[in-house]
Amino acid sequence: MFYYLFGYLENFDLPGAGMFQYISFRSAMAIITSLFISLLFGKRIILYLRKKQIGEVVRELGLEGQNKKAGTPSMGGIIILASIIIPTLLFCDLGNIYIILMLITTVWLGFVGFIDDYIKIFKKNKKGLAGKFKIIGQIILGLIVGITLYLSDDVFVRELTRIDQTVQTEKIPESETGEKKGIEYKSRDVKSTITTIPFIKNNEFDYAYLVAFLGEKSKQWGWIIFILITIFIITAVSNGANLTDGLDGLVTGTSAIIGTTLGILAYVSGNMIYADYLNIMYIPNTGELVIFISAFIGSTIGFLWYNSYPAQVFMGDTGSLPLGGIIAVFAILIRKELLIPILCGIFLVESLSVLIQVSYFKRTKRKQGKGKRVFLMAPIHHHYQKKGYTEPKIVTRFWIVAIMLAVITLVTLKIR
Repeated sequence: MFYYLFGYLENFDLPGAGMFQYISFRSAMAIITSLFISLLFGKRIILYLRKKQIGEVVRELGLEGQNKKAGTPSMGGIIILASIIIPTLLFCDLGNIYIILMLITTVWLGFVGFIDDYIKIFKKNKKGLAGKFKIIGQIILGLIVGITLYLSDDVFVRELTRIDQTVQTEKIPESETGEKKGIEYKSRDVKSTITTIPFIKNNEFDYAYLVAFLGEKSKQWGWIIFILITIFIITAVSNGANLTDGLDGLVTGTSAIIGTTLGILAYVSGNMIYADYLNIMYIPNTGELVIFISAFIGSTIGFLWYNSYPAQVFMGDTGSLPLGGIIAVFAILIRKELLIPILCGIFLVESLSVLIQVSYFKRTKRKQGKGKRVFLMAPIHHHYQKKGYTEPKIVTRFWIVAIMLAVITLVTLKIR
C-alpha cells in the first residue's frame, strides 16, 4: 500500500517519496515493521491465548522437562503470519506474480495448520487433522504454484550477453540491476524449466533433459515434471519444518538462517550485474521477493523472542507448516530448489530420521517379530535429548550446523 501511495506522491515532488522505489529501503522497512508487530503485539496475543487456555497438549514421551511445557500457549503461528503478511501488503508491489504466490502460500498453509491446531486444542483430538488432508492441502498448493509458473507471462528467465563495456543504452531499475554504469547487454526472454544445480560447471539443469527422448514434446513434458517436483518439494520441506518444531526455538532460528540465505540468493538472481558476475540465471522481478523474505526474517526473529528456551508460546502447525512451505516455494521461484537438500539440511535430517526409524522398526518387526530402533527416539533432536543433552545445547548446535549449511549453499554459486 505504501509502495503505491508514495509512488503516487512522488509525482508531486514530495521529499523522500522516491525512497519507496528502492528495494533496500523497503526491505529495511519490512523487517523493522515485522519485528515491531511480533514484539509489540506478540505479548498481547500470548496473553490472550493464555486467558482462553489455548495451551499445548503434550504427549508423554519420557523426556526431561517435558511436563513443564504442558499448558504453554500454542497457535502462536498467528504472530508469525501477521508479521509476514502485514509488512508485505504495506511495502511490496502487490501486482508482482511472485509476491502473489508467496502470499497465497502463507495464507493457505497457515489455514491448513490452523485447522490442525484447532482440532488438537479445541476438539481435544491429539492426532489433529488427518495426515492425508495435510498432504492434499500441500498438493493443491504445489499445483497452484507450478501451473501459475507455467502459464504466467510474467515468469521467465532473461538470458544475457554482454556486448560492450563502455556504453549504456537503457536505464534499468535498481530492482533488476543495481549499479549498471558502463555495461550494455543483449537480452532474450525465455520461458524455461531450467534451474540451478550445485557443483556443476554450467550451473544449470533443465527438467526437459529428463524427457529428451520425446524430441519436440520434451519442453511440454518438462513442465509436467517441474510441477510434480514442485509438489514434492513443497510437501517435503513443509513437513520437514513441522517435524523440526519440537524444541524451543529450533525451527524458528533455523528458518531465520535459511530465510537470510534465500534473501541473498533472491537479490543476486534479480540483479542483472550480480547475476552476470556470478554467472547465474537472471530472473527479472524476483528482486521484490527480497522485501517479502525480509518480513519473513523479521517475523521469525521476533517470534524467537518469545519462543526461545523456556518458550512462552509455541507456534503449532499454524506456524511450522507455513514456514516450511514459504521456504520451499521461495526457493522454487528463484530457481534454487535443488539447493534445498544443502540449505535445509536440518529439515532433511529430521525427516530422514523419522523415515529410517519407522521403516527399520516395521522391517525388523515383520522379520523378527519384535521391532528394533536405530535412534533412541525420532525426530533426531529427541534422540539427543534421550542421550542427556540439554535442550538449549541441542538447539544452539543445530543453529550452528544451519549456519554452516547456509555458507556452503552460498559458496556453491562459485564452486563448480
